[in-house]
Amino acid sequence: MRHKLHERVGLFGGTFDPPHVGHLILASEARSQLELDLIFWTVTPNPPHKRDQSITPLEHRLAMVKLAIEDDPMFQLSDIELNRPGPHYTIDTIKLLAAQNPGAEIVPIIGGDSLHDLPTWHRPKELLYVAHWVGVMRRPGEEPDLQELERELPGITSKVHYVDAPLLEIASSEIRDRAAAGKPFRYYLPESVYEYIEQHHLYQQAHVINQKH
Repeated sequence: MRHKLHERVGLFGGTFDPPHVGHLILASEARSQLELDLIFWTVTPNPPHKRDQSITPLEHRLAMVKLAIEDDPMFQLSDIELNRPGPHYTIDTIKLLAAQNPGAEIVPIIGGDSLHDLPTWHRPKELLYVAHWVGVMRRPGEEPDLQELERELPGITSKVHYVDAPLLEIASSEIRDRAAAGKPFRYYLPESVYEYIEQHHLYQQAHVINQKH
């Protein structure tokens, strides 16, 4: 599927198991502060860093993201990760997205923790080269030290653009745990996503697959 040309496109990837209001707030802040024309949400089928964890089947995660973002024209679900074999690395996704949107500026959006791990990513120097910027979520009071990263990845300082993100102590893992334990989790999620989870009885043991097997 080819997408309409946009000038500056954000890439917001994740497992989204499930997508919650924190994801929506962070994506909205990134779109505004980085002056993005559109944010592509990419659901990672088999996250390379989560091979030892249990995840919900892809079809459900795709359906939940689609429900979560359907009311915002600035958000779009991308199938770019779905039509190629894994593992799926950010550098490959950026290059494919650039090919689908000739001339567009591609901006991956990552968390502050991921910034420090960037030297260990797949082909990090090439990633910095092909990305227009790297949008980094910065928590209140957080001042990442780029000097050490600059030694490992020369040029990273000019590429990093911070997104001042509100402090949101919401995690997908906590929502899964609350659902499994029968605790309330309704208001962590868009209403449509909550209803989907209830309808399909997600986050019970029978509906979770383990990537080890």
